Amino acid sequence: MRYLFITGFLVFVFDQITKWFVLHELNLEVQRQIDVFPPYLTFRMAWNKGINFGLGANFDARLWLIGLSVLISVAVFIWLWRSGGSKWTYIAGGFLVGGAMANVLDRLIYGAVADFLNVSCCGIENPYAFNFADVAIFIGAIGLAFLPDTTPKPQRPKFEK
Repeated sequence: MRYLFITGFLVFVFDQITKWFVLHELNLEVQRQIDVFPPYLTFRMAWNKGINFGLGANFDARLWLIGLSVLISVAVFIWLWRSGGSKWTYIAGGFLVGGAMANVLDRLIYGAVADFLNVSCCGIENPYAFNFADVAIFIGAIGLAFLPDTTPKPQRPKFEK
């Protein structure tokens, strides 16, 4: 379980530091856009009140999304605690929980999630922005879904005829 806590804490802190940096040091909220590695990476300020890709942005779902994020994080924690798992599943869980809690803090502080990473490629301009917490949630969910469960399973007793 320590891997879950350490990974979750590191993801949470890294995400919050990057958001603080782009908001307060780079002043992205005023500049709106900074070309970092054009045309592939741009910092583009977006306040996401919805889920992802602007879904649900037209109504205030902040409390519902906070509750859902906390509920999913607690469920992942309980699931990993009960079922055990490998070091890698705990790390994947830490990515998911740390990212979810970082976005929860944004919703509590700002009323929306601060998104700023915009990646485009090959002549296709991506209109959406995301943040490192979103990346961590994606990595964690994929890891939990596809990492093999390497915990030893108890042997069932064999019955003789």
